[in-house]
Amino acid sequence: MITIKSNREIELMREAGHIVALAHQAVADAIKPGISTQELDKIAYDVIVSHGATPSFLNYNGYPATICASINEVVVHGIPNKRTILKDGDIISVDIGACFKGYHGDCAKTHLVGHVSEEVKQLVEVTKASLLAGLKFARPGNRLSDISHAIEEYVSKYGYGVIKDYTGHGIGHALHEDPAIPNYGPSGRGVILKKGMTLAIEPMIALGTWRVRILKDGWTSVTIDNLPCSHHEHTIVITDDGYEILTKIKGEEIDV
Repeated sequence: MITIKSNREIELMREAGHIVALAHQAVADAIKPGISTQELDKIAYDVIVSHGATPSFLNYNGYPATICASINEVVVHGIPNKRTILKDGDIISVDIGACFKGYHGDCAKTHLVGHVSEEVKQLVEVTKASLLAGLKFARPGNRLSDISHAIEEYVSKYGYGVIKDYTGHGIGHALHEDPAIPNYGPSGRGVILKKGMTLAIEPMIALGTWRVRILKDGWTSVTIDNLPCSHHEHTIVITDDGYEILTKIKGEEIDV
């Protein structure tokens, strides 16, 4: 069931999103060759708890960390640890969630580490731009799949793989709520978007194939051709005439 959020609920999600954005900012400032993903996890944890929130992912279905730190061919759910050290030329997708007074914010960003190839830089930029392309259709009266179709249509121009095993999702009192939001498919299908719906839109785009496999830890998902993947996500609320990004620092103007 898709829930319409009250003004009070949206304000709590706006606060959760602000905290997530602060955590992302702190992590982004720390990213450099030589830092471990465990250190990045600790940075995000400290920011989240210092603002009166709790990490959404920590212990969620047994997940053992605050962030997902997915490097290069890792699509999602890369588990931070002290042995995984960032190297010059890597990309790292950092997914962070925070729960404030019972309501969640969820956001992912892919960062360049040092000197990254032009080919991979373009992948990261296209992933970010595909999210914006999808969000242009996030307005009352449109169908949910209008967002999905716009993402796939934008990415298809570059020949990249749109990951099909994972989707965006509704979000609010629960981290994952209805509806599932694929990043592909025909337009004009699914529920009609209404004011007060809160959604996490998150294209995951691969340089090669969209097919993935799960490693032995039961979490880490990688592309089967071991080519890089980029991930970009924001939590939004549908407004009177469009959408508002909730996972941003208060007062910040962002282009996703």
